[in-house]
Amino acid sequence: MREEGRSPDLRRAACGYWRRRGLPTEAAQVVPARTGDLLLLALLAATPGRVYLPAPGPVRHRAQALLLDRAPHRLPTPAECGGVPDPFALLEAVRRDRAAGLRPGVLLLSVVDDPTGTVPPPELLHEVCEAAAGEGLVVVSDESLRDTSHDPHATVLVSPAEIPHPNGPDDQDVVVLTDPRAGHLPGAEGPQGQGAALARFSATARGASRAGAVRQVLDALDAHAGDAPAVARALEEPAELRAEAEAAARTAGRHTATLSRAVAAAGGVCRPPQAGRHVYADLEPLRPQLAARGATDAATLEAALLVRLGTGVLGGHRFGDRPRALHVRLTAAAPAAPAPEHRGGHEALARVEAALADLTGHSPTGSRR
Repeated sequence: MREEGRSPDLRRAACGYWRRRGLPTEAAQVVPARTGDLLLLALLAATPGRVYLPAPGPVRHRAQALLLDRAPHRLPTPAECGGVPDPFALLEAVRRDRAAGLRPGVLLLSVVDDPTGTVPPPELLHEVCEAAAGEGLVVVSDESLRDTSHDPHATVLVSPAEIPHPNGPDDQDVVVLTDPRAGHLPGAEGPQGQGAALARFSATARGASRAGAVRQVLDALDAHAGDAPAVARALEEPAELRAEAEAAARTAGRHTATLSRAVAAAGGVCRPPQAGRHVYADLEPLRPQLAARGATDAATLEAALLVRLGTGVLGGHRFGDRPRALHVRLTAAAPAAPAPEHRGGHEALARVEAALADLTGHSPTGSRR
């Protein structure tokens, strides 16, 4: 059975979801799959060429490229945010790859970044998208976390699909991905774990051709989404689910801000988080203190914090960062606490503060022991 005959309610709900975010969408532009990983795998399989990723970046982005035996070219992120590569680094990487006989293909970015919890400024995103378009790259924008913004009124979030192509609208070739479960959209987890992820293709000949190629791969994988009524309802955003999502984002914002201050009090640094439930801590300024406790790289830093916390810690090496760098992603919410505003969330923050203090020799208030 062809995908067009499946999941009509899901695709209709996705069209409404994207229209409310300023992206006019018709059902023919939408391709659902059972999971976000399968959808990204099908998209990369249908789009030849080298894959470019910002580093650090989401674990699953690199994993899907490696499943296709296409080692991605990891690029540094700018100082102000994660989620996108430095535009000049991108141009240099593409030109070097072409000179080496490689074919550039895809730039995979995130408008809300995991692991850093930051959002690229619109002007920077414009530069990156113009550079990608000028080099003929397909831009794939993972927007799964776009609805986790802590303060939507203070954070300007732009999708690459909103940015005009320098050669005109007929050359637009941007794919937007959303995985409601990965983005913690309330109600998106159906019975027996039934779910769906969705891709939005440009309303151009190129977009239609790319969508058709992805459908063929999903056919081969038997990975098309079913009806997924829970996901369709979540995408329709009834008032009670919308209120739940907004409350969860505000609570995560308070907790990540507190966690960011705890990192700073210990002597580390991190970009101020704007979305999501994580902070990405740079503890390089504390290398001597950490080395005295056996933490000399991302893996040993992760291990040292896991001993003290038990969960909620991933070293920067897992996100494609430099293995020796003392970078770590910390999670603000306690996994055992279903609602972060409950007592468990505050206890999780206290445990993180105590763990950092123990490792660095600082008290939780920032004074030396």
